[in-house]
Amino acid sequence: MPEANEQKGLIRRFLEMPADSVSKTVIVAVVLCLVASMVVSAAAVALRPVQEENKLRDKRVNILQVAGVYDPSVPVNEAFAAFEPHVLDLSTGEFTDQFDIETFDQLAASGDPAIVRALDEDPAGLGGTMQVYRMVYLLRDDQGGIDKVILPIEGYGLWSTLYGFIALEENGNDIFGLQFYQQGETPGLGAEVDNPRWKALWNGKKLFTEDGKLAITVAKSPPPEGTDFYVDALAGATLTSRGVDNLVRFWMGEAGYGTFLERLKAGEVD
Repeated sequence: MPEANEQKGLIRRFLEMPADSVSKTVIVAVVLCLVASMVVSAAAVALRPVQEENKLRDKRVNILQVAGVYDPSVPVNEAFAAFEPHVLDLSTGEFTDQFDIETFDQLAASGDPAIVRALDEDPAGLGGTMQVYRMVYLLRDDQGGIDKVILPIEGYGLWSTLYGFIALEENGNDIFGLQFYQQGETPGLGAEVDNPRWKALWNGKKLFTEDGKLAITVAKSPPPEGTDFYVDALAGATLTSRGVDNLVRFWMGEAGYGTFLERLKAGEVD
């Protein structure tokens, strides 16, 4: 009972303090901050599963879009079921069952050293390291053959790391589409990487010449190999365009998916 009376006395003394008292103002502010922080923390924890689900849905929508099969009237998860996810070992160009497909994205996001290696050169601006295992997606035709391959790509532009997907035809050379699902480039300039008109320029372009040289280029003028290997750079966004050029050439090259693409072109990918 003494403790209850003492607590009651504290509350009474607080209520009896003048409204303009510095002490009362500080106490009210501290209590409000504590309550607000608890509410925000509880909301963040409660909404985390919803946020993760929305993030996954957005990623799948982008995969469907870059593959040209997105239909707003079809539930995303239902449409995405047509894709085969695989974990690819970049060093061998082969799929591996070393990882659980369901948890691989979380493993990759954690920066697990088991799937990361240091880069001798970093033209894509990846921070000096890259994942040696990547989640890729196959879309098959009605006969069960490979129709398209969806590969994740990322690299630094002017202000931000751009994350996206490139869709290739089954020959491992013809580009069907490219788009980014996360970027923080300058609105109206570098952010035009999301402009449908610019994204459409990638459709039908080729990665490699007949002798196997990587020739795809984002520039102000076509390369010597010709317009089949050329995407016009974004107007007023030279550094973002250069970043896209660097990241695409990096990921399609020997350090990225090069070995896998050689196997794809040779018909060795089932």
